[in-house]
Amino acid sequence: MINKNRLIKLTQELIRIDSQNPPGNECRIAYFVKDKLKKMGLKVKLYEFRKDRPNVIAYYKSRNPRFSLLISPHLDTVPAGSGWKFNPFSAKIYKGKIYGRGATDCKGNLAIGMEVINSLTENKIELDYDIIFAATADEESGSEFGIIPLLKKRIIKPKLALILDSDDYKIIIAQKGLIHFKVSITGKKAHGAYPWRGVNAIDIAAKIINQLKAYKFHYKPHALLRPPTINIGTIRGGDKVNMVADWCDFEVDIRFLPGMRKVDILRDIKKIIQARAKKYSIKIDGTQEPYEIDKDHPLVSGIRNTNKRIIGRQNLAASEGATVITFFQDLHIPAVAYGCGSGGCAHATNEYIKIDSLYKGALVLEDFLITLNRRKNS
Repeated sequence: MINKNRLIKLTQELIRIDSQNPPGNECRIAYFVKDKLKKMGLKVKLYEFRKDRPNVIAYYKSRNPRFSLLISPHLDTVPAGSGWKFNPFSAKIYKGKIYGRGATDCKGNLAIGMEVINSLTENKIELDYDIIFAATADEESGSEFGIIPLLKKRIIKPKLALILDSDDYKIIIAQKGLIHFKVSITGKKAHGAYPWRGVNAIDIAAKIINQLKAYKFHYKPHALLRPPTINIGTIRGGDKVNMVADWCDFEVDIRFLPGMRKVDILRDIKKIIQARAKKYSIKIDGTQEPYEIDKDHPLVSGIRNTNKRIIGRQNLAASEGATVITFFQDLHIPAVAYGCGSGGCAHATNEYIKIDSLYKGALVLEDFLITLNRRKNS
C-alpha cells in the first residue's frame, strides 16, 4: 500500500540533493538512493562510466521469473537558474505542490518508483518476473554515462522497459528523431568599407538559413506528433563591426517523424549548403532515431488499462523531444515512457509537482506491476 506521507517526504529529500547537469555530479543522490533501496532489502550495485557519475541498479527478484521489466527514472536535473519564488532546492510545499528543480523532471518520478518498490517489499508481494530498477545518470546531456552504456555493455538485459520520465500520466509510445549539427562557413576578410573585396560568411550563412527554414520535408502525417521541424539554435560570426566576416558558425536542431530517414534529410541539407557556400564544413553533434511502439503491445495496453481504471483516461501520447526510449530499439526491447510530472514544468523556473499527481502516479505504477503478475490470481 502506497504511503502518501512517506512519498511526499522522499520527493522532498530528493529535490534537496543538488544533481544539476551540467556540471554533472550524481554522487550524493546516487548514494542516497542506493541506501534507501538497500534498506528495503534489495540487491543494489553502482556502475560508473565517468568519475562522480554513478548509476544505481537494484533488483526485485522473483523465484521463477518469466521475464524482466526495467523501471528507470534519472538522477540528474538541468541547472536551476535564477528567478525562483522559492529556493529551488528547498522542496517547499505550497498550495498542494512541491516546488524545486527536478520536482517534475524527474525526482517525483524517481520517488514514485522507489515508494512502489518499498510498498511491494513491505507487503511481501511475490511477482513472477524480475524488476530491474535503474536510476541513471546524465539523462539531461544525452545519457552517454547513463542508460546507453548500461544497455551496450549488457549490464542490464530487460525484456521490457518502462521509463519513468513523463508528465500528466501520459504513456509515451512514439517520439521524434533528432539531428544536431553545426555548419561552419568560411569567407574572406576585408575592410568593412570595401565589402566587395571580401566574402562575407555571415551573408552566406543568412541565405542558407533562409533556405533551411523554407525546406519542405517529405513525410507521412502522424496521429500523435506535429510535422518535422528545423530550429536554428545558435549563430556566431565575424571579429569586428568594421571587418568583412570571414567566418560564421550556426547550429541546427532537426526533429523528424517515425518513417523518415536521417540520411535522406542530411543529403538534402548538404545540397542546400553546397549551392550557397564554396568553403564550409558540417559537424554532426548528435542524432537519435525516431521511435514508435504499437499501441496494442501488451506493455502499452497494460498501462492504458491501469491508467483508465485509476486516472479515468488511457492517455496515449507522443514526445516531440527525445527521451531515452529510443535507445532500446536497436536491442529489440519494447519500451514506453510514463510519469506523473506536471505538464509545462520540466526545465522551467518555479518547477513543481502536484502532490495529488505524485500519489496517483504511484497508485498507477503499483497497480500496473501487480496486474502484470500472473501469479496474483493463483
